[in-house]
Amino acid sequence: MKAKHKRSIFILFIMTFVSVGAYILLTNLRDNLVFFYSPSEILTKIPKADQKIRVGGMVDSNSLERRIIEDSGKKYEEISFTISDNETLLKIKYAGILPDLFREGQGVVAEGFFDLEDKVFNATNVLAKHDENYMPPEIKNLDRKGIEK
Repeated sequence: MKAKHKRSIFILFIMTFVSVGAYILLTNLRDNLVFFYSPSEILTKIPKADQKIRVGGMVDSNSLERRIIEDSGKKYEEISFTISDNETLLKIKYAGILPDLFREGQGVVAEGFFDLEDKVFNATNVLAKHDENYMPPEIKNLDRKGIEK
């Protein structure tokens, strides 16, 4: 066999190996991808009931409700609020501790599952968004002390 043929077979083998590896990787990642939707997109393109998704928008003012729920002798806080994308409102329910930056009028991203019957988003995780000018209070205090000296 000539060197030219050996080289062609080697390149074909490497390309096949890389293609199979990429296929396996992408197939496994497909199940772990979490898509980001706006409230309008969720209500027009209703996701599957068991599909984990993310939804983002602005927390509406006066929509935050808290209540204590007791389950199996344990008490926890259920929080519900409404988010908007300036077109559609979507109610979100969450049980847990909200981030420090969470407040009405602030951007938020919630990860969880959409309840098709009640048209409510049941969040398992809530992330508060902030603008690019955000500075933690601890850093602000350090900067002021450094300036005053």
